[in-house]
Amino acid sequence: MMKHFEESMYKLIVETSTNLPGDVRRAVNRGRAAEDAATRAGLALATIAQNIEMAEQEVSPICQDTGMPTFIVHTPVGANQIEMKKAIYQAVVRATKDGKLRPNSVDSLTGANSGDNLGPGTPVIHFEQWEQDKIDVRLILKGGGCENKNIQYSLPTELEGLGKAGRDLDGIRKCILHSIYQAQGQGCSAGFIGVGIGGDRTTGYELAKQQLFRHLDDVNPNEDLAKLEDYILENANKLGIGTMGFGGEVTLLGCKIGVMNRLPASFFVSVAYNCWAFRRQGVMIEPATGEIAEWLYEAGNEVRMNAASEAAAASAGSAAVQGQGREIVLQTPISEEQIRSLRVGDVVVIRGEMHTGRDALHKYLMDHDAPIDLNGAVIYHCGPVMLKDEEGWHVKAAGPTTSIREEPYQGEILKKFGIRAVIGKGGMGPKTLQALQEHGGVYLNAIGGAAQYYAECIKKVNGVDFMEFGIPEAMWHLEVDGFAAIVTMDSHGNSLHADVSKDSAAKLAMFKDPVFS
Repeated sequence: MMKHFEESMYKLIVETSTNLPGDVRRAVNRGRAAEDAATRAGLALATIAQNIEMAEQEVSPICQDTGMPTFIVHTPVGANQIEMKKAIYQAVVRATKDGKLRPNSVDSLTGANSGDNLGPGTPVIHFEQWEQDKIDVRLILKGGGCENKNIQYSLPTELEGLGKAGRDLDGIRKCILHSIYQAQGQGCSAGFIGVGIGGDRTTGYELAKQQLFRHLDDVNPNEDLAKLEDYILENANKLGIGTMGFGGEVTLLGCKIGVMNRLPASFFVSVAYNCWAFRRQGVMIEPATGEIAEWLYEAGNEVRMNAASEAAAASAGSAAVQGQGREIVLQTPISEEQIRSLRVGDVVVIRGEMHTGRDALHKYLMDHDAPIDLNGAVIYHCGPVMLKDEEGWHVKAAGPTTSIREEPYQGEILKKFGIRAVIGKGGMGPKTLQALQEHGGVYLNAIGGAAQYYAECIKKVNGVDFMEFGIPEAMWHLEVDGFAAIVTMDSHGNSLHADVSKDSAAKLAMFKDPVFS
């Protein structure tokens, strides 16, 4: 039985990582229908749709950050949970080896990557007995970028733009709206949120994440919460944050809220933010055989992405260029003169070599020399999924990571090494913007989560340094062609991210007055 159970867990991991379920696809399609295709946000949504289909066809990760695998397992009385946990571990190791999961388990003290997604606390497995005779296993792969935008409020509190949030339904409303505002584009909007009301600090977050396992088209049995879910979904999209934080009509694609009792002295509102790459799936297992009896969420291939996605992306890209800026081809290494000619809104297509760099590399470069000449170079905030065979390394997924984590380092590293362009998602802060202006650099926003779309642009792996940091944090030297991104911070002091944040703050203030009382 356990051999078949392990195989079933492997199939569950692969399906969750590579194929978005039908309800999520429908939500993305609704978002595309609501957005103007001839905008940056429209281009982003078209790229997202294309990436969803590419991942399904290639059976490769939708997003390179396959997150913290979190399993919720309901078992009949008497099931051997110890052996089931071992089987799940073995399936996780196999999926990592096969490139369906990125090695994401890192020692919190040393930074060492286990390489197989096993280690203290990883993966997360919650067991619970129930009175049914089948085994219910659900899995969510929630990436670090959206996990970092989770937030917890303790009521009463004062909220930016919204004023006092009290211990009532209206205070909860304000907290949820603020949670979406603070995420901006850094959690790969348009996103989904699960909200937990009550509990303690730990159980509140657990309740919030449990809401993400609900079907998107269900109706909350609590009438007040059903109304609040509808209200949030409608009004969050009036904040103007938009897909990828580019501005636009579509900021949120789903909202699910749960409630539990609390202590008299505590009133927590916990929000679990999930990116558009909403990867969760589940299976019902026959205990006697360990085989899958039923998939619990609609299969992704039952729902197409509204149109021929490649043509839609090309059309939207052309419209975005015509309406928002220019399309400029940059061959690396790039000169300061070329960079100074760019403006926010320009679409840049890169050819030549670029180099990945994340947290470990940026920290290292602050006090050490680079292993290669970075003058005129492009740094890509990316932790790819890589596989190696007799021919060498191959890129299996390579979308951008959230850039704001590198804010303490980026400006100094730009000037120290002569780097001209930084690619990531979600934008960066005032220190980086000032350095771009002083040194002559740009920030390019790629489409978060579009790991297959960008992997196709990578033609060759030229080499790698710092493998001791682990695959996601190593410095990969990649030959690219046709790698497109949008200038969102330029060398003239302009930042689309700052503009959208300011605009959405003004719109947030419109929701200050009580609605639920």
